[in-house]
Amino acid sequence: MRSGPGLFIAALAWLLLGVGGFFSEPLSLIWFLSGIFLLPFIIIDALILRFFSDRLIVSREIASTLAMGIPAAVKLRIKKTGSGFLPFKILLFDLYPETMKTSAFPAMLNRGMLKKNDEMIFEYTLVPLERGLWEFSGTELLSVSLLRFWRLKISHQCLSRGRTYPDFNKLKEAAGADMRGILERSGVKNIRRRGQGLEFQSLRDYQEGDSVRNIDWRATSRRQKVIIREYQEEQDQQVLLLLDSGYRLHRREGEYMQFDSALGAVLILSYAALKHGDAVAVGSFGSSDRWIPPRKGIGAFPGLMNGLYDLQSAPVPSSPFSALEEALARLHRRTFIILVSNFREEDGESLSWILKRIEKRHLLLLVSLRELEAEQLAVRRPATGDEALETAAAYSYIATRRRLYQSWEHSGLLTLEAPAARLSSDLINRYLQVKRSGRL
Repeated sequence: MRSGPGLFIAALAWLLLGVGGFFSEPLSLIWFLSGIFLLPFIIIDALILRFFSDRLIVSREIASTLAMGIPAAVKLRIKKTGSGFLPFKILLFDLYPETMKTSAFPAMLNRGMLKKNDEMIFEYTLVPLERGLWEFSGTELLSVSLLRFWRLKISHQCLSRGRTYPDFNKLKEAAGADMRGILERSGVKNIRRRGQGLEFQSLRDYQEGDSVRNIDWRATSRRQKVIIREYQEEQDQQVLLLLDSGYRLHRREGEYMQFDSALGAVLILSYAALKHGDAVAVGSFGSSDRWIPPRKGIGAFPGLMNGLYDLQSAPVPSSPFSALEEALARLHRRTFIILVSNFREEDGESLSWILKRIEKRHLLLLVSLRELEAEQLAVRRPATGDEALETAAAYSYIATRRRLYQSWEHSGLLTLEAPAARLSSDLINRYLQVKRSGRL
C-alpha cells in the first residue's frame, strides 16, 4: 500500500499550518487539533481499503495464434469476490509483452457496472510487432481509497502464452484457395501454360492460337482431326530455400525489417512449390542455423510455418559460401537452390570457388534485396560537400553491385534483385519460369 494524492495534499496543508503556528498561538492550537482530527480518518481509510474493500479477480481471453501487424482482440473479465466496499477509483493494467503495442492502459473501470453485476468485461485491441513466442505475465489492479489517502496495487498471475506468425491471416487464406488465385493476389503475372512444360498431361482438340509445334501427328492421323498435346510443369522436383538471418538483411525499411519481407517471401514460395508437387527444404544461416529436411505435399506447409515463424535476424556475420557448403553435403538429388541474402562485392570471389561444384549437380538462384536507401542517395542532387561524398559513395556501391550481378548472369548463373515490397511476386515468377524452361 502506498500513499495517494489525498494524503500528500492533507500532509502539505497540515505542514503549512504548522509553519504558521510558529507565529500565531491560535494557529498552533488549530494545527494540533487538526492533526488529532485527521489521523483517525487516515487510519480508517487505510483499513477499509486493505481489509473491507471488495477483492477483484481478473482473467484473460486471447487467441493463442496471432499475426504480426494484425490487431488482436483481448478480453479481460473482472469478478467481485464479496459484497464489501468498492474503492473510490480502480485502475487496470494488463502486463502485455514488449513485442506488442496498445494504447488502452491505464484503464479506469466503471464502478457502477461492478455495483450492479458480479462481473464486468473490459475489451481492448493490441498489435503484435514481432514474430515468435509471447507471454502475458499477469495483470495489476490499482485501487484508490474512498478519501484518496491510499493506493493499493494487487497483482494477478493470469498467464497467457501463444505464438505470433508472419502475415498469418494472409497465408492462412492462401492455404485454402486455388494456386492461381494466390499468384494473382501476390501480383504474379499469369503466364500461359499450354505447351511450355516438360511433362505430358493430356490430348485435346486443336483450338485457334495453339502452337503448331504441339500437334500430335499420330493422334491427328488416327482421329482424322488436329490433336494437340498439353503439357504441365514438371513435378516431383526438389527445392531448397536458404535464408540469410545475419547482418545482410538486418536493415529496417519502413515498419519492418528486410528480413521479415524475405521470410514472408520464403513461406509463400514454399507454399507455391508444395502446391506444384515439389519437395521443399528450408535452411537458415547467420544468427540462427536451422534445417528443415525436404517435405512434399501441401500438408507439409504447417510444419514449415512452425519451424520458421520465430526466426529472427541479428547484426552478426553470415557466410553464403559456408551455407552452400553445408547444403551440398545434405543434398542427395538434383535440387533448385534459392539463396536469399544481400550480396556484396566481396561475395563474388568467395562464391566463385563453389559455383562450379553446384553447376554440376544443382541449379542455383541468388536472390538479393535491393537497398532503396542507397539507390535514393545515388540519384540525389547534393547541396553540400558532405552530401556529394555520400552520393558518390552510394553511386559507386550500386554500380559495383550491378557489375557483380551482370558477371554472374554472363557466366550462366541465375540472379534476382528485387525490392522488399515485390520480393514475393518476383520470386514466384522466377520459380515458375525456371520450371517451364526445363533447366531443372
